[in-house]
Amino acid sequence: MLRLDGVVKQFSNGFMALDDIHLTVEVGEIVSLVGTSGCGKSTLLRIIAGLDVPTLGQVWVNHQPIASPQPEIGMIFQEPRLMPWLTVYENVQFGLAGLSKAEKEHLTYLVLERVGLTAFAQALPRQLSGGMAQRVAIARALITKPSILLLDEPFSALDAFIRMKLQDHLLEIWQYDRPTLVLVTHDIEEALVLSDRVIVLRSNPGRIHQEFVLDLPRPRKRTDLRFQQWKERLLNALDLTADSRSSSSAEDPLPLEVY
Repeated sequence: MLRLDGVVKQFSNGFMALDDIHLTVEVGEIVSLVGTSGCGKSTLLRIIAGLDVPTLGQVWVNHQPIASPQPEIGMIFQEPRLMPWLTVYENVQFGLAGLSKAEKEHLTYLVLERVGLTAFAQALPRQLSGGMAQRVAIARALITKPSILLLDEPFSALDAFIRMKLQDHLLEIWQYDRPTLVLVTHDIEEALVLSDRVIVLRSNPGRIHQEFVLDLPRPRKRTDLRFQQWKERLLNALDLTADSRSSSSAEDPLPLEVY
């Protein structure tokens, strides 16, 4: 279980990025964080990952305080961040420790099979498409079997068609071990496709504005009426309905990207 108790983040220049964040994420739950640019979504994810420390408050994972990166917490970034001189196989296996060669090989091919890249095990990153490279990053994050997987806009650099395919594929992979997922996204439909809950953040300072428990059955269809109704509800929470968009001036462009 992941728990955030009164997390505050203030930078050295005085900027208050996050204020009084309280959040509990249950084991195996998928939670998305959405909000306009600058509301502290990625900062919050880095604090959960142990890559940054809160000014006040505490992050707990399985009742243990988190203040530095932990093996049970995996993270996937916007870019694959693969090592260009290593093969797909070597990139995925990188970081495995304390296992025999046979055990490493078994785990590597297991996760490559799950992401559909067994045939590309000996390929170099430059030989992969953007979607394939991101699948390698997913495999690398999953090979250590983290109990919590953090995703910072993992598909934002991909075109819409590939992005939708990878969203569905991520859910298929998640079914094997069902780690807790915490996702930062600018894509409202992505949040609706993937999540059990959606947390809407507001900025200045970053804080939880609203929380939505999705009652949509899986698998979810983006064209279903209830899906579209939920999309409108989230847009309302973000002040991004058609009425609010039409009233925005050219000097006040919308910072949230909606697909």
